[in-house]
Amino acid sequence: MFTGIIETLGTVQNIQHDGGNVHYTVQSAISTELKIDQSVAHNGVCLTVVSLTENTHTVTAIEETLQKSNLGSLKVGAKVNLERCMQMNARLDGHIVQGHVDQTATCILVNELDGSWEYRFKYDATKGNVTVEKGSICVNGISLTVVNSVYDEFSVFIIPYTHEHTNLQEVKQGDSVNLEFDIIGKYVARLMGKS
Repeated sequence: MFTGIIETLGTVQNIQHDGGNVHYTVQSAISTELKIDQSVAHNGVCLTVVSLTENTHTVTAIEETLQKSNLGSLKVGAKVNLERCMQMNARLDGHIVQGHVDQTATCILVNELDGSWEYRFKYDATKGNVTVEKGSICVNGISLTVVNSVYDEFSVFIIPYTHEHTNLQEVKQGDSVNLEFDIIGKYVARLMGKS
C-alpha cells in the first residue's frame, strides 16, 4: 500500500532481459535503506527488491506488468519516481494507492502556466476506468487531483515542488504514463455494472 507521495527520483543504471522478465537496477537516495523482498513503487508500479549493491537496488518486472505499464519503454538513464510502502502509523498524505497500474495514458498537452503546469492525458476508456472532477488519480505513482474530466481524458495541475521532485518534469506530449485509478471509484464502478 502506498500514498502517491513520491520520496525521491531514481536513475535506471542497468536493464537486463531474462525471458519474459526485465530486471531494472536503479540508483537512488533510498537504495541504501532498502532490504531484499521489500516493496517499492517505481513510477507507481509495486515491485519487489531482489538484490542490492552499495548504492543501487534491483527489481524485476514480469511480462504482465510490462504490458500494463510504461516500464517496458524505460532506458538506461531514465528517471523513475520512487516510493516505499506506507507505514501504518503514518499520515496518508496522498490517497490509497495499491501500486497496481490499471493502464497507460498518453500525454496530449503540457501547458506551462505562470508558476504551475497543466498536463492533459488521454486513455482508453473502453477498459472501464473512469475519472471524476476533483477525484484522485495516480500518474506515474504520483497522487494527483483530477480536473477537466471527460470520457477518456483528464487534466492535472502541477505545483513547482511536484514538478521539480518527480519525473513529470521529463514528460512531454506523446509520452506514455502509468495510471492507477482510485480504488474506491473502481469498486463503485463494479457495483454499478460499469466494468
